[in-house]
Amino acid sequence: DSGNNNYLATTARADAPPYGIDHPSHRATGRFSNGFNIPDLIRYLLIDLSSTTGQRIGSEPTLPYLSPELNGDKLLRGANFASAGVGILNDTGVQFVNIIKAPAQLDYFKQYQQRVSALIGPEYTKQLVNNALVLITLGGNDFVNNYYLVPLSARSRQYKLQDYVPFIISEYRKILMRLYDLGARKVLVTGTGPLGCVPAELATRSRNGECAAELQYAASLYNPQLDDMLTSLNQELGSHVFVGVNTRKMHNDFMTNPGDYGFVTAKIACCGQGPYNGIGLCTAMSSVCPNRDVYAFWDAFHPSEKASRLIVDQIMSGTTEYMKPMNLSTILAI
Repeated sequence: DSGNNNYLATTARADAPPYGIDHPSHRATGRFSNGFNIPDLIRYLLIDLSSTTGQRIGSEPTLPYLSPELNGDKLLRGANFASAGVGILNDTGVQFVNIIKAPAQLDYFKQYQQRVSALIGPEYTKQLVNNALVLITLGGNDFVNNYYLVPLSARSRQYKLQDYVPFIISEYRKILMRLYDLGARKVLVTGTGPLGCVPAELATRSRNGECAAELQYAASLYNPQLDDMLTSLNQELGSHVFVGVNTRKMHNDFMTNPGDYGFVTAKIACCGQGPYNGIGLCTAMSSVCPNRDVYAFWDAFHPSEKASRLIVDQIMSGTTEYMKPMNLSTILAI
């Protein structure tokens, strides 16, 4: 989310300091980061590449779809439809009250195309959308903010974990097919990170700093099944439309050996309170580390901008261990 939730009456917002402390504006933008987030960093990487190839992508970041500034030529740069707190399932994130569920995001994507079509016509709009790069991140909240949100949650009573995972994968498949039907042809699909190792889970479930086993187990079931589903979808479509991004492996690299990546810790959040700075929200009342670049986590759940840069490096040039069936450099070359 780069700021859609700023326009909604929800608790899932990052529009107050110290969020955005390292953003060029030094203001809280709605990104759950100290600075840029992953889509921003991919975009700026593409701009750097375009300066050598001569293609123009435009230097401004993609605006949130709900931003009143998103009109005219700015529509042609793309848009961000994400909403913090949502999941694959519509009942994920209900505690945040007013967020844009996945079906509504897809409706906005359709509406966006109609608005672009009014500017450049249907043929060029179709071309624009077919050639666009789409990033979609869903799944983690379906565990953290649904299945494991409270003991004996409604979903955990309805499904054993072994049955819940294939259920959400099958629901995710429907979302991805709708995205395809709306014209998306280059889609990066991220897996979940190491869910049990984020500061929030260490603070509430860990005794000695070990990752929460049940959440780690959930991620170990989900990510391979997501991979299999993407492979089967691509086979069905006869094209490499969906590219799996192994964010769990990317996170694990710098969580296992933080020093190798310049981090002093991959357990304590830079901003927060309580054990591991993992309790509650990152607010003006929180303690904030002086150097965000030596922390893998910015807040209780989200990576620092430095960690996001490492993830984007792997998205760009990682091996098939990280990017399946190909990395972003290969997609661009094709």
